[in-house]
Amino acid sequence: MEKITFLNPEFFWLFLLMPVAVAWLFWKRNQQTAALKMSSLQGFKGTESLLAKLKPGLDVLRILALSSLIVALARPRTVDISNKTKTTKGIDIVLAIDVSGSMLARDLKPDRMQALKSLAADFVDERPNDRIGLVVYASEAYTKSPVTSDKAIIQEAIRSIKYDNILVDGTGIGMGLATAVNRLKDSKAKSKVVILMTDGVNNAGFIEPDTASDIARQYGIKVYTIGIGSNGMAESPYALGPNGQLIFRMMKVEIDEQMMKSIANKTGGKYFRATSNSKLAQIYGEINKLETTEIEELKFYDYDEKFRPFVLLAGFLLLLEIGLRNTVYRSFI
Repeated sequence: MEKITFLNPEFFWLFLLMPVAVAWLFWKRNQQTAALKMSSLQGFKGTESLLAKLKPGLDVLRILALSSLIVALARPRTVDISNKTKTTKGIDIVLAIDVSGSMLARDLKPDRMQALKSLAADFVDERPNDRIGLVVYASEAYTKSPVTSDKAIIQEAIRSIKYDNILVDGTGIGMGLATAVNRLKDSKAKSKVVILMTDGVNNAGFIEPDTASDIARQYGIKVYTIGIGSNGMAESPYALGPNGQLIFRMMKVEIDEQMMKSIANKTGGKYFRATSNSKLAQIYGEINKLETTEIEELKFYDYDEKFRPFVLLAGFLLLLEIGLRNTVYRSFI
């Protein structure tokens, strides 16, 4: 059933006067009825005609007509609300993810790479109005997905991230950042953001991180940097066993935090350190709040007025009452 609302519900207070109207009609009917006093009624039949019995129904018709008019005055109607959103300030975001072998360290659960993938997917889901791209890097970098508004493509690209030796092992932070900047430099978006994630130090590639951050600043690209890894030691891969499986041992976690802070400060971003799954989730949440997209929501109201049937009903009942009083009951006082 459609939900009915009332534009002028205050008219329902008139129903409080209905008992007064009923009492007045009852009093008026008694006043208009002629009385004949007789000493005995034994010579008259005790039966009353059907028309006489139905005459009080005329007052009922008037009460129902008044009730219908009150409901009509309250303006019953249904409303259909449709929403339309318009992005007034779009953001283009590129996730630059380190896929070097050290990202398999197990200080985050089940490991750094899987934890990062899970939270990156959640981050994408929370940015329905932005365009997002994906860059992966080790010693070299490549674009896994260009900047797009198709979130299904981005989610599939994130799910397919793995350590597979396609890229020579190492950590080319400058390469990863430069590739991400290249995806955004021609963007027409009002805001351009790179989220750069690594768990190591820059030890590969032919582009220095400082050079890449200078280019990012030149194009007005803000860089948020995230250092991934616990403080101290972490169970990390260091060699391949005879069976081709990675061998893990406790190793010192080394992240060039000074360089990551420098990149963030130079481009107007912020540096974060993710030492656990929960901390990484908090970081994504904070970035999500810092980079808000302005959305204009338009609401369209389509009203369907329902008072007309009540007006017609009231008119019909009043006409019926007047017609009966001036025809069938004309002879009655």
